Amino acid sequence: MLTIPSILAAHDARSAAREPRPGTSNIIYREFRDPYGTQLLHRVFVAHTAPGLTPLPPGIDKLPGPGEVIVSPKLGEALTANPKATGLIPGRVIGIISPEGLGGSDDLYAYIGTTPAGLPEAETLGSFGTGRTWQPVVDPSTLEVLQFVLGCIVLLPLIIFLSVCARISSESRARRLAALRLVGLSMKDTLRVNTGESVIAALVGAVVGLFTYFGINEVMAQVGLPGLHWYPADGQPEWLTVAVCLLGCPTLAWIVGQFTARQAVMSPISVRRTGEQKTPKKYGAFLLIPGLGVIGGYCVLSLMGQDPSGSSASSVLVPSAVLATGAGLVFALAPITAWLAQRLAGVTKSLSVALAMRRTEVDPGSSLRVVTGLVLLVFGASLTQGVLVELDQISRRTAPLQEYKIRLNEVSPAQRKAMIRLPGVQASTVSYRSLDLSDGSDVKHADLVVGNCTQLAVYTERVTDCVDGRIMQLRDDRTTYEYDPKPGERYPFALKDGRKITFTVPPERIDVHPWDLSVFESGALLVPPSLLPADLADTDGALILLSNADPATIRSVLDGIGAIAPTVSVEPVGIVIDSLAQLTVIRSLLVVGMVLGLVIGVAAFVVSVADRAMERRGQVTALALLGARAGTLRVVQVVQVVLPLVVGLGAAIVAGWLAESSYLITGGGAVHWDWEGLPLLFLCALGVVLAAALASVPMVRRHIDPEHIRRD
Repeated sequence: MLTIPSILAAHDARSAAREPRPGTSNIIYREFRDPYGTQLLHRVFVAHTAPGLTPLPPGIDKLPGPGEVIVSPKLGEALTANPKATGLIPGRVIGIISPEGLGGSDDLYAYIGTTPAGLPEAETLGSFGTGRTWQPVVDPSTLEVLQFVLGCIVLLPLIIFLSVCARISSESRARRLAALRLVGLSMKDTLRVNTGESVIAALVGAVVGLFTYFGINEVMAQVGLPGLHWYPADGQPEWLTVAVCLLGCPTLAWIVGQFTARQAVMSPISVRRTGEQKTPKKYGAFLLIPGLGVIGGYCVLSLMGQDPSGSSASSVLVPSAVLATGAGLVFALAPITAWLAQRLAGVTKSLSVALAMRRTEVDPGSSLRVVTGLVLLVFGASLTQGVLVELDQISRRTAPLQEYKIRLNEVSPAQRKAMIRLPGVQASTVSYRSLDLSDGSDVKHADLVVGNCTQLAVYTERVTDCVDGRIMQLRDDRTTYEYDPKPGERYPFALKDGRKITFTVPPERIDVHPWDLSVFESGALLVPPSLLPADLADTDGALILLSNADPATIRSVLDGIGAIAPTVSVEPVGIVIDSLAQLTVIRSLLVVGMVLGLVIGVAAFVVSVADRAMERRGQVTALALLGARAGTLRVVQVVQVVLPLVVGLGAAIVAGWLAESSYLITGGGAVHWDWEGLPLLFLCALGVVLAAALASVPMVRRHIDPEHIRRD
């Protein structure tokens, strides 16, 4: 977890070092960032305007000349596997970019040589390298959310795990330390014995963990995560990280050892004698009040139709409420479980349930150690779902059609015809934007789209009141955009010869519902092909292609466009390719965090169950000698684990879902209630309960050892 920021920082630093900067040199350049499937294809076209020294980016020895190409290893593999995509990279491959010039091993990057005549609207290159990259692996604001969620799903279970480990065999260790005190060992030496054991074990564990990580990093750097690949050197922990692991773990063990042995050292007689357990404190449960109050308040505001998103206070209140709710779940579990066990023990007729409830009532803290890690894991899973839903809203296009917008002045008539005939392209049209007004109007321009009523019905979700052969305005009653040309307003459009033609906004309107983001937006003018002037200026026009929205078709169309016109800028309407890439990386990191949290939670559960089995050996032996059957004792063990687990998981699902909803509400997205995620949480909780019940059965053994109750 500590090396994730360094991996991302190393990726961004190399990406920033290759960023071209405008300036003065004998090179002109133009960048293109286009989607290649769900990945970003980054192409830099360069052309020499005069001989002389040229600036070089990291990773290559020279810039390519006309007809030459230098590509990244991953892009070279893609070109080999998909020959049709070679149109995107026109030229002969003369070299491969070394790792110094790539963000990661999965980068699709190319330097393409051409002539000055083949680079319209190019800039003069000054140098390579900027202070920061324009496309970080994860946006800084999103990275903060990611770190917070990873902290919830990894660090909170880790804290529980450490507290559980600190109490492993606490009863037997405390009795042993008390015995050392009673036979004459000093307080200081007794503490040294206890902390020495913990410190040595922690140091050995830290060393083993570091060497294990070194090996795993080498393997994972070769395999990578979906959307994120790195070089082994990126994942090498810094000296500060190594120091934190090698010094922090033993230091923490020493601190814990000092506190856990304090009672045995100060009062050995009370430890050697079995006494009644203290009633669990209820004060910690009050953290649920502010936590649930804040996240519940945002949920109520959403139900009332209010929109609390965008407030600076929510960025502080929601994380604070989530942490308070998580801590409240931990502290409230023991008193609630004790109260519930007392009520159930008074009404049950079953011997097994009665024994389990009485034991839970007397010592709810032991059950708390067993289930807390798993409860926090389910609570963190809810937050993880909320982050994924919020990010998915940014990048996902739910429309069945995909639009591609290409500027008319960048493609020739022959190229336009070839694009329209591409496999996968279902339809095409053109759109134009008017010249900006300078008369102080609220709306500076108007857009027109060419088409008839039949075509409009195919392009959009719903169309009513459309009349063929007339210029009409599109109107979507669901939008509140400022862009809304009023009937009677006149907007000028440029012609190829420099003259202007004026279109008047008609009073007739078409009620239309476009698919998500679209060129058929509310306020645009629908112009029949017969009424469109043939000499409108291409500089203000765009070619619109439409295809199915399945990823394979989108990739095929984009590859076809690139093969026809490699230097053309394509805008896949509604697709934010950077967000798609970031979403893939974030999903991968969250999955890693969930796996780590699951491993830690399961480890805490196993250790806790084993610890409780050791502590209860005397009680189990006494009950067995009194005639209790092995099946009865196993049922007691299972019920003792399942009861607090069901209570905790139920509370975690409710509180986690409310916390997730408050995050979605304050995030400003369209989805506020993640109903689709609830069944998954219930299934996870059910699986945890079943696994915990099965794991509890072997902890009660058939063998009876009277030594366990000899002292009693």
